[in-house]
Amino acid sequence: MNRSGGVHAERMSGKTVVITGGNSGIGKATGLALARAGARVVITARDAHRGASAVSDIKKASGSNTVELCLFDLADLRSVQAGAVELLERCPRIDVLINNAGLVLSERTETVDGYEATFAINHLGPFLLTNLLLGRLEESAPSRIVNVASTAHNFARKGMAFDDLMAEKSYGAMETYGRSKLANILFTDELARRLDGTGVTANSLHPGSVATGYGRDGDTSGLFALGIKLWAPFSLTPEKGAATSVYLASSSDVEGVSGRYFAKCRPKTPSGHARDAEAARRLWEVSAALVDAAVPGALAS
Repeated sequence: MNRSGGVHAERMSGKTVVITGGNSGIGKATGLALARAGARVVITARDAHRGASAVSDIKKASGSNTVELCLFDLADLRSVQAGAVELLERCPRIDVLINNAGLVLSERTETVDGYEATFAINHLGPFLLTNLLLGRLEESAPSRIVNVASTAHNFARKGMAFDDLMAEKSYGAMETYGRSKLANILFTDELARRLDGTGVTANSLHPGSVATGYGRDGDTSGLFALGIKLWAPFSLTPEKGAATSVYLASSSDVEGVSGRYFAKCRPKTPSGHARDAEAARRLWEVSAALVDAAVPGALAS
């Protein structure tokens, strides 16, 4: 943390950072820190009003005019594809991609593509976006991909449950969320393996238990929503929760470091399921097939 109460970032002048879900919580705090460090920051959001408000707030607090908004919805893979096209048109270089957006749902919901929403929004959307931006990231190397996961991946006690990825047989809010966060870590590991030698690194992180916007839009209900409200006073602020994202995006300490999971700005060993290289490869293949079923040809080279 710096003296003004924000998160410290190393200088990022001349660099472009894309942050999903940058209109609130950790994403907004991350955007503010990197804007203060001199980066051109492009936040993504699904709501135009909230996105524009966040851009205005970040500009005012950072003193930077290079803060922008790109609108698309991670729950709609065609929207993600359109968002990636816009980002590529607007950003001649992308130095850092931070897949920050995520949610937890107390009730099972499906996206417009017919996929279980938690898995789709927390994993499939970022999976597609990252793949569509990879070429630009490679052109901009050395560059970085930062995926916000969670210690909640430990709730996936049986691993990825490939026989029920859409939670049709059984749905539990935290177990489903945990599987999506496990997917974030496995995706990161396989991505790092595939990017070896390109100059693009990929790391995942646990931000801490943070007071974010969970439940704000009616995503949670009943006892689950009550639990979130009761826990909120004991949670970290978004600024503290953003610290590891900012560190992985900007610090020279992690230059060239890839395929690692971090917490409190330090490497941490995730669960055994999160270290399963075969599961990571399988998840990649399944994810590519699911994306192709919804948006044929989107991942074609």
